[in-house]
Amino acid sequence: MEQNIYLDKEKLENAISSLDELALSLDVNGLRDKIKELNKKQMEQNFWDDNEKAQKIIKELNSYQRKVNPYDEISDLIEDANDILLLMEMEDDYSSYDEFKKLILNIEKKVSEYKLETLLNGEFDENDAILSIHAGAGGTEAQDWASMLLRMYVRYATNKGFKVETLDILKEDEAGIKSVTLKISGEHAYGFLKGEKGVHRLVRISPFDANKRRHTSFSSVDVFPDIDGDIDIEIKDEDLKIDTYRSSGAGGQHVNTTDSAVRITHIPTGIVVQCQNERSQIQNRERAMQTLKAKLLALAEEERKEKIDDLQGNYSQIAWGSQIRSYVFQPYTLVKDHRTNCEVGDVNKVMDGDLDPFINAYLQSNATKE
Repeated sequence: MEQNIYLDKEKLENAISSLDELALSLDVNGLRDKIKELNKKQMEQNFWDDNEKAQKIIKELNSYQRKVNPYDEISDLIEDANDILLLMEMEDDYSSYDEFKKLILNIEKKVSEYKLETLLNGEFDENDAILSIHAGAGGTEAQDWASMLLRMYVRYATNKGFKVETLDILKEDEAGIKSVTLKISGEHAYGFLKGEKGVHRLVRISPFDANKRRHTSFSSVDVFPDIDGDIDIEIKDEDLKIDTYRSSGAGGQHVNTTDSAVRITHIPTGIVVQCQNERSQIQNRERAMQTLKAKLLALAEEERKEKIDDLQGNYSQIAWGSQIRSYVFQPYTLVKDHRTNCEVGDVNKVMDGDLDPFINAYLQSNATKE
């Protein structure tokens, strides 16, 4: 018992040290001052005279509170743990040890989650995400792999409490999909998913091969922030080629009866976006234009970083050597991220949406580089 108490006291001290470091890096005291200032603005009589300005202030306030509230919550838990520890040692009564141990585990978990949240500090990390999947070369094999990735990301988003909306999907008659574009809405959706951009490789015994041979398939994933409509990006009309076609997705009686789906090509960059989810051509065009703006914004960001790696979503080589992650089903099971070397042996768990180990490793790796 004495040894266990010593180990748990050490864990508590480490958690306190980590929390202090996070408070320093976030400038929690400075954030509290900003929260007070914004709360005062909310109390002003003419606060709602400018609704757009008021919404921005509320958004900013919520952002600061999301950073401070976990600190306060963890601090309260640490205070509770210290009280229990002090009482046990003073009275030499360790009947509350199990409660103390559970509290330590909860503190460690919340500190770890808080640390992860602090890594989501990019300009658009709080935004919703637009995620596209494109099947690589290989016909049915690659298209089936694309549909498996779609299921994986939908399950990940559902597990996180995010909302998923299909903006466009191109299905294949035999099996799988050629491409799909999703809007994933939720707190820090883009921040969590931005590292999924790249080529994903599958190795398995093909269910489509009568000889049961092992096949390798590739699909690419693009991720962009869903930007607010008020972000100004100049797009000239002459730089756009706009095509309409009949929708093949959901939409009730209007499906396949009118050319409501919209495809927009940005001629200077070659970026192509399309939307068929909405009922009307006007709505689909607005949604497609918003997606185009997001891609152009991301392209400009990548250009600043000198990493222009086919942001158009048209990967020039969705094949061996360019993948960010491999998913091996046979002859053994393993999912490995080639950027962080993060590995998980339970491939089925990953395909069911458990991407946290890879996403966390990517965010931590990026923070270290910065």
